[in-house]
Amino acid sequence: MTFFELWKWGEKRLEEAGIEEAGLDSRYLLLEAFGLDLAHFLLKEQEQVPTVDGRTREYSDAIQARACRAPLQYLVGSQEFMGLSFLVDERVLIPRQDTETLVELVLQENPEQEKRVLDLCTGSGCIAVSLALMGKYGRVDASDLSEEALEVAGENGKRLGGGVRFLKSDLFRDLDRGQRYDVIASNPPYIPSQVIEGLEPEVRDYEPRMALDGSGDGLAFYRRIAAESGDFLTAGGRLYLEIGHDQGEAVETLLKENGFVHTRIVKDAAGNDRVVRGEWTGAAERAGGYHV
Repeated sequence: MTFFELWKWGEKRLEEAGIEEAGLDSRYLLLEAFGLDLAHFLLKEQEQVPTVDGRTREYSDAIQARACRAPLQYLVGSQEFMGLSFLVDERVLIPRQDTETLVELVLQENPEQEKRVLDLCTGSGCIAVSLALMGKYGRVDASDLSEEALEVAGENGKRLGGGVRFLKSDLFRDLDRGQRYDVIASNPPYIPSQVIEGLEPEVRDYEPRMALDGSGDGLAFYRRIAAESGDFLTAGGRLYLEIGHDQGEAVETLLKENGFVHTRIVKDAAGNDRVVRGEWTGAAERAGGYHV
């Protein structure tokens, strides 16, 4: 069997399983299994596939896993985000292009390199590492409750650089209360619990539930972040939150109720509401106390 024939075998298997981009996924998995880039695959596609080193079996197993709806990113072990390649596996949420809207907004509005930045619910570390490398900020901390996620984030930090400090914390609970940040960013869990069972199998059955589940109405984490982030922001500090496409007004209201000003909702490249941002002016603005 040639490389081309093996690719087409995988494509047919994925088509039968209902995978939308069967040809593309099959080729990605073949390149990964045989350690090829696209140029070398095109040169070798009419050559016979070696049968003695186990790579064909590795490819076949990957095709079977993808046919069972395992995410392609977990099978190849990486996902591109902001032009960087991040390691990903079942311990972390797969970085989405939508989240680049948040990173780009932070970089645009905070060009000063002395800024101190905190990334909550860091997962793979894609937000924190991207900001550290591209913003060259004075300090970037990133936290997550999941020790497994922090292991992946730490590996990405080592590979890509940026000097991010990764911390275990349930949002702000275990962070140094004497530390103040100029920017806090987060892509928290925001899918309502009852919606998760209706998601695509790649998400529902493989991505970590704790990175998806935003409780009953999907707003639980936003309530906590809006109520507590003022204790960790400098006066004039900014908060950036990724949101679901229908959560903009609710999250913006939470920020306003908890003392944030100059709030606005920012759309992603597809035209959907994607980020809510606001500025913190100090505890005196928190009329009536926390709103949770």
